[in-house]
Amino acid sequence: MNYMPGTASLIQDIDKKHLVLLRDGRTLIGYLRSIDQFANLVLHQTVERIHVGKKYGDIPRGIFVVRGENVVLLGEIDLEKESDTLLQQVSIEEILEEQRVEQQAKQESERLKVQALKERGLCVPRADTLDEY
Repeated sequence: MNYMPGTASLIQDIDKKHLVLLRDGRTLIGYLRSIDQFANLVLHQTVERIHVGKKYGDIPRGIFVVRGENVVLLGEIDLEKESDTLLQQVSIEEILEEQRVEQQAKQESERLKVQALKERGLCVPRADTLDEY
């Protein structure tokens, strides 16, 4: 096996199906068509997969260009094992509704936590005031 430094090692993965986890938490699945020295990716036949509990939904996105600095994880999908999943595929509308409900529950939980801490005299900085880096 020949070692290739950096993103050059991904040349052998061109035209294979990959899962890409982005910094903002989104999951993309598509065929890797191109990559450059900055790890910028071009995905073809891309879908955005949303997971909620044991359900998932795929939103078709087409051709997707991903800036390398936003990639957290990149992995090849084994096409033989892809269909062997314990998750249930549901419609786009259903998964988006479940995602909305889950986000509301998280926000309410966070609000109650902050309220409980305030009652004890503690102050929690808001997430949007923290430095992302």
